[in-house]
Amino acid sequence: MRLSPDEIIFWQHGFIKLNATIVFTWAVMLFLAAGSKLITHRLSGDHNRSRWQNLLEIVVTGIEQQIEEVGLHEPKKYLGFLGTLFLFVATVSLCTVIPGFQPPTGSLSTTAALALCVFVAVPFFGIEEQGLGAYLKSYIKPTFIMLPFNIISEMSRTLALAVRLFGNMMSGAMIIGILLTITPFIFPIIMTLLGLLTGMVQAYIFTILAAVYIAAATRIRKPMPESEVKH
Repeated sequence: MRLSPDEIIFWQHGFIKLNATIVFTWAVMLFLAAGSKLITHRLSGDHNRSRWQNLLEIVVTGIEQQIEEVGLHEPKKYLGFLGTLFLFVATVSLCTVIPGFQPPTGSLSTTAALALCVFVAVPFFGIEEQGLGAYLKSYIKPTFIMLPFNIISEMSRTLALAVRLFGNMMSGAMIIGILLTITPFIFPIIMTLLGLLTGMVQAYIFTILAAVYIAAATRIRKPMPESEVKH
């Protein structure tokens, strides 16, 4: 049993390898790009809209509401990044039912790359919202002693995001693989359906955690009114 799609090599030249992780990651990205182009190329701006457009707007509105509830008051600004994270992880989870498909999230390199995207996005949106000086000052609040602890926190939560997603996605694939070898065919099908549900939950959790981190970085602390300070 292969523990990671990194072990499946399709082509190799010297130290350059084209493994299943790279192939299926790009396949999912191309599928999402083509699908988004196909879905959005005939959108209507008036009241005469198709059912598919109404469904699409309901989904997008629902995602925006979720982002706003986390604490991001301009959800459209973050919709592209957070929506892409969710769609990628969710699509990978749904594609696991395709025979021969190797989920790239079963590789720590993929989950680490997704976590690094969040790691870069947090200061990017934070600096955009607060400015470079104000954002950097947040690392030494309430005192400069907190600087190393805040830096460690940034690094550790990135690692936790990667390991959490990798562990949950890989464990489901391993359980199904083991059950296929020792149990009848029906039981693994049930576990596959449960795995799809788990994958969607993991996509939601990963996206919400990313939104929470961005919300914390973009929060502007307003000074207290003078009346409250005097009291």
